[in-house]
Parts: sequence; C-alpha cells; structure tokens
Amino acid sequence: MSRQVQDAYVVAASRTPIGKAPRGALRTVRPDDLLIHALRAALAQVPGLDPQRIQDAIIGCAMPEGAQGMNVARISTLLAGLPQSVGAVTVNRFCASGLTAIAMAADRIRVGEADVMIAGGTESMSMVPMMGVNPSLNPKVFEGDENIGIAYGMGLTAEKVAAQWKVSREDQDAFALASHQKALAAQQAGEFKDEIAPIEVVTRLPDLEAEKVAVRKRTMSLDEGPRADTSAEALGRLRPVFAAKGSVTAGNSSQTSDGAGALVLVSEKVLKEFNLVPLARFVTATVRGVPPEIMGIGPKEAVPAALRQAGLSLPDIDWIELNEAFAAQSLAVIRDLGLDPSKVNPMGGAIALGHPLGATGAIRASTVVHALRRRNLKYGMVTMCVGTGMGAAGIFERV
Repeated sequence: MSRQVQDAYVVAASRTPIGKAPRGALRTVRPDDLLIHALRAALAQVPGLDPQRIQDAIIGCAMPEGAQGMNVARISTLLAGLPQSVGAVTVNRFCASGLTAIAMAADRIRVGEADVMIAGGTESMSMVPMMGVNPSLNPKVFEGDENIGIAYGMGLTAEKVAAQWKVSREDQDAFALASHQKALAAQQAGEFKDEIAPIEVVTRLPDLEAEKVAVRKRTMSLDEGPRADTSAEALGRLRPVFAAKGSVTAGNSSQTSDGAGALVLVSEKVLKEFNLVPLARFVTATVRGVPPEIMGIGPKEAVPAALRQAGLSLPDIDWIELNEAFAAQSLAVIRDLGLDPSKVNPMGGAIALGHPLGATGAIRASTVVHALRRRNLKYGMVTMCVGTGMGAAGIFERV
C-alpha cells in the first residue's frame, strides 16, 4: 500500500529556561517535570487542536536513566494530561537526541503514517551526570587504536580538533565572550520571550527554629547561563581542564545544564482542518559519522549533506544554530565550511545559554522557528556535533 508524501509543519514550539547544573535554579526539578512543562506550553500555543488527534510523542534524552529513565517520554505525556491513546518513545542520539526526535516525528507525517506528532527532548544534568550514573564501556573499545576514540571525553576531542584545525586559545576565548554578549543582548531585547515558557520553581528547606518546612517560590523566565561579568581577561585567566598544555577551558566550553523543549508537528490536512498557522515547514535532516576522536567536527559533514537533500546552498540559509559544544569545534566548523559568522548563533549559543544534552536539539529548533518568523527570514538550520563521532543537521523553512 503506497502512502502519499506530504509536508510536516511546526505549529508550536516551546521550551523551559535553561538552568545551570548542578547548582542552578532547576537542580531540584525532575527532568520529567521539565518535559511536562514544555509539553503543556507547546500545546497551549495551539488551543484549537484536538489532543485526541496526536498519534505519538518522540522525545530525546542523552542519558535515559535514573530520574529520566523508564521511557521518560511516556511517563511525561501521561502526567502532562495528554490522552492515554497518545503513544510515546524515548530516543537517544546523545547531543542530537532532540533534533533526531523532530526528524523522526516529521518523517511519520511526511510518509503519511501520522497527521499530528509531538517531538522534544529533556535532560537534567544535575540529576543524571555526563556518562550516566554507572557508565560501562565495552572492553573491546580499548583493544588497539581503532576504536579508542569512543572512550575519549568530549573535552579531549575538542583539544584534538583545536590542534588539527589550528584554533588558538585567544580565538576560542573571543568566541566564548561573543556568545555571552549576544545572549545578554538577546535577553535584554526580549528575543527569547516567544520560545521560553516561564517556570515556577518551588524550594523546600527546613526552618529548625520555627520547626517547619519553609517553602520558597520563584519564577524563572530566562536562561541562567549568560554572564554579564565575563571578560576577555577573566576568560584568559582560566586554566585548561582537559589537557595540561591545552587550550580548552571551562570558559570556552558549553555549560552543563537542565532543560526541556517540545514542538507540535502536523500535516497540511490538519493545518486546514483546525485553521492553524504554521511557524515553519520541516525541510530535511541528516546525520553523518566522523572519527570519534574528533567528534566536534561532525557538522562539517552533516551540513553539506542536509543542503544537498534540500536542494539548497549555504547562502540560502539565513539563520544557523550551531551548537557550541566547545569554541574550538565551533570555530573549526565555521572555518571549514565557510559559514557566515553573522548568521551563526545571533542570540548566543551553548557556551552562554547552556547545553542540556538530549534537549538541546529541540531547544535550538524552537529558537530557529521563532526567530525566522520574528525577523521575517526564510531558512534556518540547527546543527551539532555528537558524541562517539557524528554530526547532525536539520533545516526549517518559514512559510
């Protein structure tokens, strides 16, 4: 039985603010609760859509264990109040988990197997650390040199990229400073307002004198990461953390973070049926592999592949969300591909805003689709490097 090929449209995109891990404002908020908040906020953007029409929810998570284990997608959709008829699955492609979830949801629509899908991602790096609670690599990784790159920490891969692509410490620090400056400017201009759903954070602390539990509430509406006190001098004083004579520091690396994002995708049939206004059309997405020891260079393979699939060229792309895992790999990708720096992360990137691993793809996609509409631009791209040696890229079109 053949199915009609159709377009997939993003009609809603929302995210939580990003908290700093492990001591930020969201450190006590469970990752499923972060996702519940993002799901409800996204669905609130399309109040006329019948939730019973949602077929499935595909949610990314890079370390799906502990508080974000046990198919966090299904648990969160049920607790968010979605109909029990809505299926849900958790997917893992490390840093590209959220973008992969979007691509998978879009593909279900594009091949005619679904008309309404939810995609997103969630990650609490405060509750589930990098590599998980109990990492266990296959011993074969350490047999010879062929696969040893799988065991490299991402910071070490950034050092290797910096050396191979000759990215200086000064350039890395300058890139990091610019990320903070752009993020702060965007916050002050209110440019994140459309995509961020403010979240109330409740903290309970013992009050021994009063013999009761003190409940404190605060509303968080902005990402915690951007620092107004960051300077070239301050960044320059930081020591390398991954190699004794290296150039990668905490200041020119992405921040460990907590956050979630969610998008609603529909077919053209549902657009017309419920009179919905699309934020963007999903154009294409692709993944390509690179050597694990230089995993940060992944976008240099994924971006050209995505452009070829879409029948586009780099000048056609107006906005590029290049996930800043490290300044070293970001600069290497920008230089290798010849990206226009003015189009890359105009509102700052993960060095300033944070990188909650499996949620980042959905979060950055939310940024792109709202930015295209707000600034009347045509095409936007989300791209990132991926642990164990991959790159991913997705393209969206304002319609």
